Amino acid sequence: MEKITTVGIDLAKSVFSLHGVDGAGLVVLRRSLRRDQLVEVVAGLSPCLIGMEACSGAHEWGRRFQDFGHTVRLMAPKFVAPYRKSGKNDGNDAEAICEAVTRPNMRFVPVKSLEQQALLTIHRVRQGFVIERTATINRLRGLMTEFGVVLPLRSVTVRRQAAAAAENLPELAKRAINDLLDQLRVLDERIDGYDREIEAQAKLCEPAQRLMKIRGIGPTTALAIVATVGNAREFKNGRQFAAWIGLTPSQYSTGGKTRLGHISKRGDAYLRNLLVQGARSVLNSAGAHQDRMSRWIVELQPRRGYYRTLVAIANKNARIAWALLAKNETLRSA
Repeated sequence: MEKITTVGIDLAKSVFSLHGVDGAGLVVLRRSLRRDQLVEVVAGLSPCLIGMEACSGAHEWGRRFQDFGHTVRLMAPKFVAPYRKSGKNDGNDAEAICEAVTRPNMRFVPVKSLEQQALLTIHRVRQGFVIERTATINRLRGLMTEFGVVLPLRSVTVRRQAAAAAENLPELAKRAINDLLDQLRVLDERIDGYDREIEAQAKLCEPAQRLMKIRGIGPTTALAIVATVGNAREFKNGRQFAAWIGLTPSQYSTGGKTRLGHISKRGDAYLRNLLVQGARSVLNSAGAHQDRMSRWIVELQPRRGYYRTLVAIANKNARIAWALLAKNETLRSA
């Protein structure tokens, strides 16, 4: 068998498809394996480039394959799809992955360490509780509206007024409303507990401490960035990092005319949301500061509007965060 230089692996739950080529691009490996066979086969290959789609379990497989001396590259599935030459099946997917991973302009997802995935687990569970709390509040407001009690949007006011209004409801409805209020208290306690854990982990993480020097980036955002991208050296520059997060305009340009649309919203929606929320606090307090960034914000908002300015601030913070991580620097005061 010719020496395999590149392998594309289509990941699955039970059956995995492999497609390997040699230095001349000729197919020398094309087979399907069970889960318990995959590690043994990959370990038996000489060090090569392995491409996979960034999906469930991809980072764990990536770490295992790196231990065998292979170079592992993960890609977003939507970047692989254009390289599929015919109908969709596991073998064709593996071939498309093998082709896509060799493209010089392909964008890759960094392989996360165990520590990074553990930190992201905290963020994901906390965010799930936040979503559940919002859904519970909306359910509470909807049920109270059925009895003619219209509650405001502020969650603190909803809790207080719902408890008071429930006293005048029929016993069955009162019990249901009180159960929802109890559920809200449980969710509040869990979210507060995760907030304290995130803050404690951020204090122990030196890169996160450097990111927290940026206005608009607190413990949650800083730790999420570090856990998601590590040292950020997978990105060539800050603009590529901001584009990966989805904070750059999508283009509809042709015939020499440049048309910029809304932000592309690629990458991690959670990270993008944190950066935009942090940008909101920076924008609201810009008038109280005299540094260079605040002067830029004050000049930008009248020209571009509130929401575009928010995205611009988030984009700038993302670029600064990339520079601090990739160059191992500390923020210099402006």
